[in-house]
Amino acid sequence: MDMQTTYFFVGIKGTGMSALALILKDKGCQVAGSDIEKYTFTQRGLEQAGIEIKPFAGENITTGMTIVKGNAFGDDHPEIQKAKELGLDILTYPQTVEMLVQETTSIAVAGAHGKTSTTGLLAHVLSGVAPTSYLIGDGSGKGIPDARFFAFEADEYRRHFADYTPDYAIMTNIDFDHPDYFKDIDDVCAAFTDLANKTKKGLFAWGEDKYLRDLKVDIPVHFYGTEENDEFRAVNIKRTTKGSTFDVYRHDEFLGNYEIPMFGQHNVLNSLAVIAVAYFEEIDQAEIKHELLTFKGVKRVLQKNGSLTW
Repeated sequence: MDMQTTYFFVGIKGTGMSALALILKDKGCQVAGSDIEKYTFTQRGLEQAGIEIKPFAGENITTGMTIVKGNAFGDDHPEIQKAKELGLDILTYPQTVEMLVQETTSIAVAGAHGKTSTTGLLAHVLSGVAPTSYLIGDGSGKGIPDARFFAFEADEYRRHFADYTPDYAIMTNIDFDHPDYFKDIDDVCAAFTDLANKTKKGLFAWGEDKYLRDLKVDIPVHFYGTEENDEFRAVNIKRTTKGSTFDVYRHDEFLGNYEIPMFGQHNVLNSLAVIAVAYFEEIDQAEIKHELLTFKGVKRVLQKNGSLTW
């Protein structure tokens, strides 16, 4: 990141854009942006961080800026036109995220369903054991100048995740979502395959998803789930008065008994994905157990850092 430039976000109130703006601000960058004047739930966090938000106008753009362009805005937008006239660098949202990916051990979370909850849990757990930046689709973002990890939500819509080259990727499921963009389920699978093949170290995929099972990729795939053929397996899942408990095995190796303050198998699966990532990063599983116990939900993920973004 260039600390000498102002990163100007066109469409800064979008959930992904606001989170990304907060990350850059946390890392010491100069940040400003523009959007519609109507109040949005992401606005409070931006204002609390001291980030100026202007109404859209071409005169907002001046020399010395780097433009971060929201996915919804084309070259006909007056601010993008002005930036081109001035010869400024114009980055897309995914290109800017990729700059963060390159600085850290990065974990992308992708899937038709469950991205936000899994990213939030991953961010919470990793933040408890090492400096961690994160970008969550609900508008939450936190930047750490010397972060070891970067946990981020990767959206498949219009192949927005095509620019990412993470160290690891978690894929929760594949479904024929966004029929306005994808032709069919094969087109969706092709997009997920592209992300997997750009992932450097390994893919963690839900083993009971038939489309994930059939992906043809060039990196190690670690399946997690509840079946015998899953590498990381949750068994003896029990509901308690406070949430759920379950045992985890990697093949025949017992990793331990885990407790989470959440109900439902999907939360067990999300936790299992996080446990698997931590295993390969050689994080003490006792620390993971402790952090899983203290998770309060996605919208509260920033409370441990003393700030809120909604």
